[in-house]
Amino acid sequence: MATSKEYKEFILEQLSLLDNIACRAMMGEFLLYYNGVLFGGIYDNRLLVKIADTNKKYNFEKQLPYEGAKPMYLIEDIDNKELLKEIVIDTCEALPKKK
Repeated sequence: MATSKEYKEFILEQLSLLDNIACRAMMGEFLLYYNGVLFGGIYDNRLLVKIADTNKKYNFEKQLPYEGAKPMYLIEDIDNKELLKEIVIDTCEALPKKK
């Protein structure tokens, strides 16, 4: 099942406290970038972020974005914009920066 346009728009609105969020379509799903850093995506109407040392403190459930992929963290509390902002910033802290 591909992600709906409505769910994608909702997630982007929830991430609106962050400047420089980019969303790129990929095979019916969406990759999410913050300041050029790929931190997660929207897969089957689920918000998932990469697993990093800096976001393990949240104790999120691991899920696969698609078959054969590396596990990612499922973000269930998508209604809390402040928490989402914190999660994205924490996640990107440990990820390689765009050159």
